[in-house]
Amino acid sequence: MVLEIALVDVQPGREADFAAAYAAGRHLLATTDGCRSVRMTRGVESPSRFVLLVEWDSVDAHQQNFRATDRYLRWRELIGPYFAAPPVVEHFVDLPT
Repeated sequence: MVLEIALVDVQPGREADFAAAYAAGRHLLATTDGCRSVRMTRGVESPSRFVLLVEWDSVDAHQQNFRATDRYLRWRELIGPYFAAPPVVEHFVDLPT
């Protein structure tokens, strides 16, 4: 399992519109093969900053099943207009316990 973390800065004053666009498009992520969970959080000290947390079976599941498909294009059409800058996206894996 890998955790995708996307740091998203939204244009100030457009946070509610971004949240509505995310709600409208969340299913595009959540129903993608290999997606285990999707969660969006909002900054307390920085309310224009959001963090998207997506658990994937693998990086390939993210890249091949979502990023390389029309689902991703529709997702970006919904949320992209609210970005203040391109999101910073990275993948993480748990350390062994």
